[in-house]
Amino acid sequence: MTTHEFILALDQGTTSSRAIVFDRDGAVRGTGQREFRQYYPQPGWVEHDAGEIWSSQLEVAREALRNAGAAAADIAAIGITNQRETTLIWDRATGRPLARALVWQDRRTAPLCEQLRRDGHAEWLQQRTGLVVDAYFSGTKLAWLLEHVPGARQAAQRGELAFGTIDTWLVWQLTGGAVHSTDATNASRTMLYDLHAQDWNDDILELLRIPRSLLPTVAPSSGEIGRSLPELLGGAIPIAGVAGDQHAATFGQACFEPGMAKNTYGTGCFMLMNVGDRPVASSNSLLSTLGWSLPDPSGTRCTYMLEGGIFVAGAAVQWLRDGLGIIQRSADIESLAAQVDDTDDVFMVPAFAGLGAPHWDPYARGTIVGLTRGTTRAHVARATLESIALQSAELMACMNADSRIDLSELRVDGGATRNDLLMQMQADVLGVPVVRPRVAESTALGAAGLAGLATGFWASQEEFAAQWKADRRFDPAWSADRREARMARWRQAVEHAKGWGKRG
Repeated sequence: MTTHEFILALDQGTTSSRAIVFDRDGAVRGTGQREFRQYYPQPGWVEHDAGEIWSSQLEVAREALRNAGAAAADIAAIGITNQRETTLIWDRATGRPLARALVWQDRRTAPLCEQLRRDGHAEWLQQRTGLVVDAYFSGTKLAWLLEHVPGARQAAQRGELAFGTIDTWLVWQLTGGAVHSTDATNASRTMLYDLHAQDWNDDILELLRIPRSLLPTVAPSSGEIGRSLPELLGGAIPIAGVAGDQHAATFGQACFEPGMAKNTYGTGCFMLMNVGDRPVASSNSLLSTLGWSLPDPSGTRCTYMLEGGIFVAGAAVQWLRDGLGIIQRSADIESLAAQVDDTDDVFMVPAFAGLGAPHWDPYARGTIVGLTRGTTRAHVARATLESIALQSAELMACMNADSRIDLSELRVDGGATRNDLLMQMQADVLGVPVVRPRVAESTALGAAGLAGLATGFWASQEEFAAQWKADRRFDPAWSADRREARMARWRQAVEHAKGWGKRG
C-alpha cells in the first residue's frame, strides 16, 4: 500500500459520532459509529456532553482506520463535518467545557428572540446574516450561556473562554488546543457573522453582549488549518476540510451549479439549493447561507445557498419507536406504513421542537389530526412518513419562488433515503424526480472532498464530481391536482399545531 491512499472524514451528528475512510474513487473503505446520550433537562431544552462527543468521535476515528486497514501514514487529510448551531464554551487553559452544549434543537432562547423581534432588530439582523431571528442559531445560545453559567461572563471578559460550534471543538481537541478555528459555513449559522463582509459583526456582538475575544478565527472550508496530535491517531494528519453537515452534504452531492439542490433526511430534514456566487435574499422565510468557501488565486471563492430546515424528520420515526413503541426498529416503519394505501386523512405534524422554515414558530407542538375509530398503527406510521415528504415539498415551493428556478430533480441523502416508500412519497408530492446516489454517505463524502481538494488528493471539483453516480430514480406518479389537494390539507393540519405551546 502506498502512502496517502485515503481521506478520513469525521461526521459528528446530533445523535451519533461517525467516521468514514474514503478512497480515491469515493468508495467507503472503513467506518465506525457510536451513539451518545441526549439530555432533556426541561421541556424544549436539549443538551449534549461535549466530552462525550469528543471521546466518541476519537473512538470511531480509530475504529474506521482499523476497519480500513489503514494507518495515519495512509491518510492524506482529515475532513470534518458537524451538527450545526450546537453551542458550547470552554476554558482556554484547561480545555474543560463550562456547561453542556446547547443543541441546535434547544428552544430556551425563544423568549430572547421574541424580544429582539419586538425591539425591531429582526430585519437588519436578517439583512446582515441571511438568517431569521430564531432560537435555532448559535448567537442567542451563546448569549444565554454567558448570562446563566456562573462566572462565565466575567471569565469571557478576561479572555479566558473560547466559544465554538462542534467543528471548532473537534479541531481544538485534535490539535491539543493549538487551533481555535471554524469555517465560513459554520460561522454563517451563528447569527453573529456578516454574510456580505465575511466577518463577525461587531454590532450584533454588542447587541447580544458577546465579547469578540470568545470567537474563533474563520477559515475557508477547504484548506489546511492544523494537524492532529500524533498520539491520537498514530501520526500527525492535516486537518484540511471543515463544513457544517448540510453544506458538506450538498458538496458531496456535487451540486456545483446554480439551481441544483439536495435534501438530507436525518434527525431533521434540510434542503439546500445552489444560487451561485452571490447571496439571494428570501421572500419566503428561507435562509441565505454560505454553501462553501474555497481558496482561489484571487482570494476566497464563495458559493451561496438558499436553505430550508425541518427540525423533526427522522426524529419522528424514533418517537414512534421509543415514545409510542409501535415499531421495534426505525426500519420497521416502511413495512408497517405499506399495510395501508393512504393515511385515511390522518396527518401528523411533528413539531416536537417547534416549526422551522417557512413557519418559524417556536411554540408549535406535535399534533396528530384526523383520528377516527378506524385509525390504526399503520395509518399513523404512514402519516409520519408523509409528514417528512410534505414538509420538504413546502420548502421546495419556497425555493422555486425565491430563486425563480423550477428544480428538475432533487438529490437526496441521509439514513431515511433507504426507505423506498418515503422516497416515492417525496417524488409524488414534489412532482419532480427524486434521485438517490450510489454512495449514501454524502455528508461525510463532502467533508472528504473539501479536505481532498486542499491536499491534491483530488485535482479539481470536476474530478471529484465525476464520482457521483445515481443508485435509483423515483419518478412522480401523482397528478398536479392530487398534489395540490394534499398540500392544502397539510397546511390545514399545520395551522392546528401552531402556537400550541403558548396557549392556556
